[in-house]
Amino acid sequence: MSRRKTERLLNLVICLLATRRPLSAEQIRQAVPGYDRDGDEAFQRMFERDKNELREIGIPIDVVRDPWEDEPGYRIERESYELPEITLEPDEAAVLGLAAQVWQRASLAEAASGALLKLRAGGVATARPVGPSIGGGALELRVDTRDPAFPALWEAVRDRRAVRFDYRSAGSESVRARTVEPWGVVSRNGRWYLAGFDRGRDAPRAFRLSRITGQVTVLGRARAFEVPPGVDLRAMVGFPDEPAEERVAVLRVRRGACEGLRQLARAVRESDGGWDEAELVFSDAERLAGWMASLGADVEVVGPPDAREAVIRRLKGTLA
Repeated sequence: MSRRKTERLLNLVICLLATRRPLSAEQIRQAVPGYDRDGDEAFQRMFERDKNELREIGIPIDVVRDPWEDEPGYRIERESYELPEITLEPDEAAVLGLAAQVWQRASLAEAASGALLKLRAGGVATARPVGPSIGGGALELRVDTRDPAFPALWEAVRDRRAVRFDYRSAGSESVRARTVEPWGVVSRNGRWYLAGFDRGRDAPRAFRLSRITGQVTVLGRARAFEVPPGVDLRAMVGFPDEPAEERVAVLRVRRGACEGLRQLARAVRESDGGWDEAELVFSDAERLAGWMASLGADVEVVGPPDAREAVIRRLKGTLA
């Protein structure tokens, strides 16, 4: 759903909830942003679609017919719209609070924080620290999902739909297409893996997300396969860590920018044209590429070649 449509539906709900008397279609057209620019027929079609979509997701729109009025009026009864009181046990509220903290930097952050806000508004205490602490302060957990493939794979796991993607094997620059039935996405030692059934190899396999290149293509219908009962996703990615050779990346960094990178750099030297040269120790070219690509035009990877190519692939994928 587009941002414009989402805002229009939200404004329509707020308008129909706030009114004390039923509003005619014309009054709604004038009051709700998103309707006022359309012609009569376009507005009627859009308004009918919006009403149907809201009803399909459980928002009751009442139609009130006044014998003294030519047109029907619309409103949402607050009593029918509001959810019943939410009651959670302390441990359940604690888990929800922890989940919202963990997902703060993930693509699900907005939904998690929004749900937590609604619970607090309803009087459910979720703000108390949970989990271990150091020095009297609670540990703050984070999930880093900078891998571009994460959102599509997460949705494919949820919907049980097969996926196809290009994958670069460890220690090789060759890229091959893989078709996988995704069983789950697992984090291990700060890296994300997809565990599932590789149709090409006819066997269960695990794939590191940072080695997936380009876009993930979703195939077929939902509920196309079943996850085998008793499968241990963590065991599938529990192989010993691959030996990681530390190397040094040479970067051009715009002067006055990327303070975090400068703090971690092994050395930073002044260069010409408003740029500095930095040396940064790394072991995984794809993880480095994800970070460097997120810094945009303020940094350029000079070398080594595989790290530079990894950044270029990320940027091309984003452009595509």
